[in-house]
Amino acid sequence: MGNAVVAAPRSLEAALAKVAGLIDSRPEQALAQAETILARAPGLPPAELLAGQALRRLGKPQAAQRRLSALARNQARVPPAVWWELAQAASEAGDGRQAISALETLTGQWPGVAGGWFLLAREYRNAGRAEDGWRADLSGVHASSRDPDLVKAAMAMNAGRLDEGEAVLAAELRQTPDNPAAIRLLAEIHWRRGDMSEALALVERAVTLAPGYDLARDFLIRLLLQANRLPEALAHAEVLAASPVKNPGYDLMRASVLVRLGDQDAARTVYDRLLAEQPDQPQVWQNLGHVLKTLGRQADAIHAYREAVTRQPTMGEAWWSLANLKTVKLGDDDVAAMESALQVLAAGGEDRAEDVFHLHFSLGKALEDARDHEASFRHYDRGNRLRRAQIVHDADGFSAEAAAAADLFTAGYLAARGAGGCPAPDPIFIVGLPRAGSTLIEQILASHSQVEGTMELAEMMMIAGRLQSRVDEGAFPDFRAMVDALTPADRLRLGEEYLDRTRVHRKSARPLFIDKMPNNWQHVGLIKLILPNAKIIDARRHPMSCCFSAWKQHFARGQTFSYDLTDIGRYYRDYVMLMAAFDRGAPGAVHRVFYEAMVSDTERQVRALLAHVGLPFEQACLEFYNNDRAVRTASSEQVRQPIFTDGLDQWRHYEAWLGPLADALGPVLDHYPEAPPVK
Repeated sequence: MGNAVVAAPRSLEAALAKVAGLIDSRPEQALAQAETILARAPGLPPAELLAGQALRRLGKPQAAQRRLSALARNQARVPPAVWWELAQAASEAGDGRQAISALETLTGQWPGVAGGWFLLAREYRNAGRAEDGWRADLSGVHASSRDPDLVKAAMAMNAGRLDEGEAVLAAELRQTPDNPAAIRLLAEIHWRRGDMSEALALVERAVTLAPGYDLARDFLIRLLLQANRLPEALAHAEVLAASPVKNPGYDLMRASVLVRLGDQDAARTVYDRLLAEQPDQPQVWQNLGHVLKTLGRQADAIHAYREAVTRQPTMGEAWWSLANLKTVKLGDDDVAAMESALQVLAAGGEDRAEDVFHLHFSLGKALEDARDHEASFRHYDRGNRLRRAQIVHDADGFSAEAAAAADLFTAGYLAARGAGGCPAPDPIFIVGLPRAGSTLIEQILASHSQVEGTMELAEMMMIAGRLQSRVDEGAFPDFRAMVDALTPADRLRLGEEYLDRTRVHRKSARPLFIDKMPNNWQHVGLIKLILPNAKIIDARRHPMSCCFSAWKQHFARGQTFSYDLTDIGRYYRDYVMLMAAFDRGAPGAVHRVFYEAMVSDTERQVRALLAHVGLPFEQACLEFYNNDRAVRTASSEQVRQPIFTDGLDQWRHYEAWLGPLADALGPVLDHYPEAPPVK
């Protein structure tokens, strides 16, 4: 806060201004000059204030407090700067009671002084008044929202003028370095630039300065989720859910973190409580359905999804969630309701593209079940086109990256790298394309007494992405140079990092665990370098069957290649090419399971699978459908039943429209189940 401007004789104005200019740089000289002024004009309020300010900056808060207290008592109308300085002096002197009194007066009379609220919040917490502190922080945030500089910075940021917004905030923080609202805004600017580490550091600082800053904590949780720092995200979500300002969104945030951590039962408890308090919440019904599906409570999941679409018939994701229960068939009434919902959305004029494409995917599934394959294809095609328009997928760039990895990890190269990496045998990676049977393999392995099933884990992809970013940022000229630079110690550290980061998903003492992220086929060479004793299982399915099944499946995230028949055909071809190259570079490192063989000769395939992992046969692996573990993928209901063959040739009903897929697959289709010969 600035100094008070109180009427003073004109002859003293220049002297007072000179003292004010010395307060921060030369407080001892400022005090001496203030005393000189007071000798000529005893009790002059501006000089008394300057003297108090100088004493506080000289590390004499008790003396400053006495002087400022007297100044406040002796004035009929105390300016805000006096209360501000008195509060800070009292705080530094350890007199929380007077600090609170001064700040309550300040914020009561001048509620737009954000810094007063934030300091009051800290004093309240020091006095054990946690809820009052929380509310004071929220009042500080509200006051900051009216700060013209912060408004200007926010407007620049939202318009994409990030440099301009940063410059405004930098100037603000030079004046008030501990301004939580400015720090949070700066964090968002860094996040929008893609600088996650700096964004996290800044928003963590904002929350430390103002623990009751709920919007900053909400942003922090979202960043922690993006960084896959799940235990930290949960800790902050627990704090946020306890906010005195009740917001159901905070409970939903906590539940979403619990789901990411695999604690479906705890998430279900949150949803049940929210619905008991207020049943008319379609989003909560939908989220509950997701949890119930994962827990294997199919009938309850169906009920929850039905409740969601009853309350909001245009809720596309809830319709798709019903359709995506592969053992559920939507009837004529459902088709009519979804077609009506599309008409409502078309007439509404709102941007509801996500609801629209979900409804097209859902209608595609319903009409497929009704055997109206031409109409079904039209809806699948429309849903995919809408979704493809929203995402970025560089098929040429991806093919180049896959080819570079295939060229790098040759037998000679791997041998030359020598020993290194983390020797732990714990992970079993199941890789391949989505809808290739990986969930079935996971369920079989997770039914063994020595293996824990987790979920599709992002940790290996995050490690690989971080390494690739060093190439993108220019630290290395290409992928090969980056991998060449990894020392044995680096490889050990990366392998240990993977195990450390995935430990949160391991809930039992079983020695082995499964990472079922299918996209990890892109990183089999890196896995071999940093976790040389990990097992890799390649789940493979007929290319037309696999690609068509993935194309008609809307994935929540990550599978950007799956919304175009040509893109997905190219992706499958890249996958086969890289895995064939890795087979040549590391013979026997990958065990391949063909879905058709698993279906037709299950016991032999299961025994071979267990032998590759180094485990004895257990009958429970053949009775995998009795395993009640949580399963989050699209095949969650299918793996709770014995193996069936219904899905093997579904693509043939659509063969007339799948020419672009067959063309993109090329020789991979012709040579299946073998890989095309190397030219």
